[in-house]
Amino acid sequence: MKIKSFMTMMVAAAIVVLGVSSCGSDDDEPEVAVATQVAGSYTGNEVIVVMGEESSNTTTTYEFVKATDVTLDLNIPQSGEGAMTVPALAVKSIPLTKNGNTITGKVASYTGSVINASGVEKAYTINDLTVVFTDKAAALTFSLKYGNMPFAFATTFTGTKK
Repeated sequence: MKIKSFMTMMVAAAIVVLGVSSCGSDDDEPEVAVATQVAGSYTGNEVIVVMGEESSNTTTTYEFVKATDVTLDLNIPQSGEGAMTVPALAVKSIPLTKNGNTITGKVASYTGSVINASGVEKAYTINDLTVVFTDKAAALTFSLKYGNMPFAFATTFTGTKK
């Protein structure tokens, strides 16, 4: 009798285990890569502050390009004019995290170089870059040190996906 009760319990346990492990839906579509969800062009308002004074307040387009499933490359548009023109700049491999419907990218510091309109190579450093994506909107902040300029540009951009 004890063996029969033990066998019954084992069969019941096997049924429970098999039932629990097969409860998932095989029809669930995999989630789209986080970078794919937010990659694209965003048009909106860019404000650049230099030494505490607003230097520029314009409508422009920032482009976020999928680098990997979890990273983006950022193309920052040209800004300024004349001798104060800062050419388009790039920030590569911004790591992304997702929390609910919000996707965030952060880079503490990124250094690159670019050839300006005069053909001169200039170094630049982007510090404290943070971008937050919600729905079809992006909010971006960063500090830019360009060439030999003794001061940083504090940039804020808010835009919507095209």
